[in-house]
Amino acid sequence: MTSYQFSMTLSPLKPIPTLVDQVCARLARQLRDEPEPGDGRLPPERVMAERLGVSRTVLREATKRLELQGLIEIRHGSGIRAVNRLHKPLSGSLSLLLPDVGERLRQLNEARAAIEPEIAKQAALKAKAADLRQLRAIHERMQNAESHDEAVEADIDFHRTLARIAGNEILKLMLESLADLGRESRRVTIGNVGHQRAVEHHVAILKAVTAHDATASAKAMKHHLDEAARDLFAKTKTKR
Repeated sequence: MTSYQFSMTLSPLKPIPTLVDQVCARLARQLRDEPEPGDGRLPPERVMAERLGVSRTVLREATKRLELQGLIEIRHGSGIRAVNRLHKPLSGSLSLLLPDVGERLRQLNEARAAIEPEIAKQAALKAKAADLRQLRAIHERMQNAESHDEAVEADIDFHRTLARIAGNEILKLMLESLADLGRESRRVTIGNVGHQRAVEHHVAILKAVTAHDATASAKAMKHHLDEAARDLFAKTKTKR
């Protein structure tokens, strides 16, 4: 009986991207490199399919996938619009993963405590004059807020801007993914103790970032988050 021995080296085959994969990659790259002007409205489905040389069925499947990823928004009757909601998949999963609101907010504070002191530290190291002006303007908005909702949005913008200044896209996306839940948490704490305490904490953070003192910035952020967690816990405990 003859036995055969093969000496050739066989390497794994690379998967061939499907048409849907290719359309997703092409649209995602174009949206990133050449953002749509104005309100971000994309051409009609028929036109995009013709330009890409694919069927409308393929295009429809690709746009559904991109919508789930937070890159576009599909509205029946008004077409497809480019958006920047890359945080949407994680944000939408949190309420399913953690249905209990109190536990969800508690774990939110743990997550913020893990990432935001580092964001403050990096922002202190990298902040430019224009960045500091923007932070001061947002801080003034919060200071002069006439309603809880205005204070909440200014608070979120302050932390979001620190993440942008820090220059780490992963940290920025992680923080943005927590923004909706963070809004819920801030409504509880600001509604309970007002926004003046957060304003005072932001003063300390802003002062440290302005001085480019990374250690002090991280410390001020940690204190801010610890106090917010304490206020949140006190409110939750009162409700029980």
